Amino acid sequence: MHKPAIPQDEFTRLQVLRSLKLLDTSPEERFDRITRLAKRMFGVSISLVSLVDADRQWFKSKQGLDADETSRDISFCGHAILTDDIFVIPDATKDDRFADNPLVTDAPSIRFYAGCPLRVANGSKLGTLCIIDQKPREFTDEDKSLLRDLAEMVEREIAAIQLATLDELTMISNRRGFIALAQHALNISRRKDYPASLVFLDLDQFKQINDQYGHAEGDKVLIVFAEAIKNTFRDSDIYARLGGDEFVVLLTDTSVELVGDILNRLDTVIKDYNSTAQRGYYINYSSGLAIYDSNKHKSIDDLLDEADKRMYVHKQKSAALK
Repeated sequence: MHKPAIPQDEFTRLQVLRSLKLLDTSPEERFDRITRLAKRMFGVSISLVSLVDADRQWFKSKQGLDADETSRDISFCGHAILTDDIFVIPDATKDDRFADNPLVTDAPSIRFYAGCPLRVANGSKLGTLCIIDQKPREFTDEDKSLLRDLAEMVEREIAAIQLATLDELTMISNRRGFIALAQHALNISRRKDYPASLVFLDLDQFKQINDQYGHAEGDKVLIVFAEAIKNTFRDSDIYARLGGDEFVVLLTDTSVELVGDILNRLDTVIKDYNSTAQRGYYINYSSGLAIYDSNKHKSIDDLLDEADKRMYVHKQKSAALK
């Protein structure tokens, strides 16, 4: 049996998957109607919307199968998300990768499998729409086209959910998306005893920019600041616009010294922008840093609250100096 390899974008892929808050949720008609349609159209015994998590595949929608999930190591869908095309196994008993797979040798006795990867806007493949049968069969080009059409219906439903976790202006996570990702990252930090830090960032005099230069210019400030955050912090950091002029970043497995270095770089990026943009105003901000303590911070909300309070103290001190 061959275990599926790990995609190159695995970290980002899992971030997107978990931000959607689909894992371990109840069945939804918008997905179930597609798996019902696939099962009927292809005349197979099983049809699934499978989401590939770090160490499991979990079924958001299932027809003809009782199990809610299986190990990723034995999953067919783990292989399918490594491909750009539909992944087809006409007869698993004759394929060296799957012949001794427990999903083949035992229930549900897979023989035929076809899975179409489910992509999101950044190109990550979160799982598949797949069909399974207990007898071998061929899969024609017309069959592939039909399965791809059905998979696109699933992708559109996922895209609608993803929009609810993104800030439409800056295209980084919103509060909902951040809480989902950050709580999961914090749980991992607690379990593995990794350090974690949260930075709360709040723009100064943002209302004055809106009032004096207009809301379009205020929107530009928010976009510029979000881009500065994306370009300064690491790919593994989780950042978001919480709302209004408030931004936040969670850094895990990172020393306090490195957090300080990154914040210094952000300060340099913003100062450089201010000196070259010549917009008639300066972008200024206040920040608050909270260091994760598992005894004190029981949830991401506790960490946010402490960082917010520290940011407010910083803002007051800055205002007093002006």
